[in-house]
Amino acid sequence: MRQLASGAGFARYALGDVTVIALHDGYVDLPAGRLRKPDGQPFGPDLPEEVCLVNGRLRLSVNAFLIVNQGRHILIDTGASDAWEPTMGGLLASLDAAGVVREAIATVALTHTHEDHVHGLVAPGGADAFPRLERLLVPDAELARFDACERLARFRARREPFADGADIGPGVRAVAARGHEVGHSAFEVESAGETLLVWGDIVHVPAVQFARPDLSWELDADQAEARAIRLVMLRRASRPGCHVAGAHLEFPGIGVVRDAGGRFVYTPLGEGAA
Repeated sequence: MRQLASGAGFARYALGDVTVIALHDGYVDLPAGRLRKPDGQPFGPDLPEEVCLVNGRLRLSVNAFLIVNQGRHILIDTGASDAWEPTMGGLLASLDAAGVVREAIATVALTHTHEDHVHGLVAPGGADAFPRLERLLVPDAELARFDACERLARFRARREPFADGADIGPGVRAVAARGHEVGHSAFEVESAGETLLVWGDIVHVPAVQFARPDLSWELDADQAEARAIRLVMLRRASRPGCHVAGAHLEFPGIGVVRDAGGRFVYTPLGEGAA
């Protein structure tokens, strides 16, 4: 996998015969106490020194990923639009910068239904963000959460459930990754012997959770399950020929993972790198 180009809010990659475009929706600053110790308790003055705070808060990048294969455009997650902090909502501008027209996106697949992954279905101002949307794929265990959101009411008749192993599109398969949310899912993209694991919210604080996968996140629906699946996904991502794309890894959020004996090392993929 190699980076082909980058610009304001986007980075374009080649994965075999597939094009992958990382899209920046922005960032959100959250309380440092969201990072949790293995026993589920928040850190205090003993916050790991690797964690850099911005004005005393954790800064999380918010990323989405567009998969283009055989003329089909599959968008994984949609950002927050104007439904959360004003530091988010840049996804559509990032698409424009990448030269992708919104009408080209016919399939949206969600890793889960948290605000910063789903609310971008509605553009700032209230219009449909993707006017030619044909398939809206929601994890089957989260249909009730999706349907309970009034902002997304117009999409209820169009959403389709998917389960572990579902084929999302050419070379794209769903992988169960529950823990952060009841239906949290990853997507594995394969082409010409290369793999990209788009894993949603497996890691929130990359500065420390690769080396310490036992550290959890306050908003994980099941912290024990989230810790267990994090380890599973890190091992999966560290296979030869595999790359990872993370919703909260520092933009563009694509890189490689190396297993250093239970502690993992993440290296961002730079321009021209394979």
